[in-house]
Amino acid sequence: MAVSGSTDFNLDAAEVIQEAYERCGLQETSGKDLRTAVRSMNLLMAEWANRGLNLWTVTLGTQSTTASDKDYALNANIVDVLEVSVRDADDTDVTLSRISRADYEMLPSKDSEGKPSQFYFERTTTPTLYVYPTPDLSTYTIRYYYLKRLDDIDVPTDDPNVPFRFLPCLTAGMAYYIAMKKAPQMMPNLKAVYEEEFKRAMDEDRDRASFSAVPGRSYFNNY
Repeated sequence: MAVSGSTDFNLDAAEVIQEAYERCGLQETSGKDLRTAVRSMNLLMAEWANRGLNLWTVTLGTQSTTASDKDYALNANIVDVLEVSVRDADDTDVTLSRISRADYEMLPSKDSEGKPSQFYFERTTTPTLYVYPTPDLSTYTIRYYYLKRLDDIDVPTDDPNVPFRFLPCLTAGMAYYIAMKKAPQMMPNLKAVYEEEFKRAMDEDRDRASFSAVPGRSYFNNY
C-alpha cells in the first residue's frame, strides 16, 4: 500500500473554521461570518490560558538585576511564571521559592538587600516580578520559565499557534463556540466533544518526568 511519505498536515484558521461550521451543519454565508469566527478563535485560545499548562508555550526568559531594585516589569505576553532562578557571575543557579502576595506583603523589610531567594509574580496587565531580598548586586541574572500567550489570529490565512496534535481540540472548540451563536440546539453535544478532545490533548501534553510536583494551596490563592 502506497503512503504519502509526508508529515506536514496542518490547517490554517480559515480551514479550522470551515470544519467547525460543517460540524454544526452550517456553511459560512458572508465575510462577517468569517470575521466573527476569527474573533471566537482568539477568545477560545484565551480560554486555554485559564485551563492549565500548554507545554509548547513554555519559554525561558532572562532579566539582569539592578542593585537595590526589587521589582521588574515583564513582557505583557506572559501568562504566568513557572520557575525562577538567580544566576551568579560564576554561573551558579539558585532556584527561588514562590510566595503569595499576602506572604510578600508580610515580609518585614522588603528593602533589605542580598541574593534573592524568593519571588512573587503579580499577574497584572503589565506583569511584574518581585524578588526578595532586594538584589545587592547588578551582576545577577534572573532566569525564569514562563507561559507565553498564544499568537493572535489576525487574518483567516494565519496558522493557529498550536501543535498539530491540538488541531482536533481547536476544531471541536470552534464548533462549540460557533454553535453558541448559530446552532444553540447543538451546543450540548459539541461541548461534550470539545471537553473530551481537550482532555485528550492535555493528557498528551504533559511533562514526562518520573515524578510530578503539585503546587501548594497558596499558589492557587495567589490571585
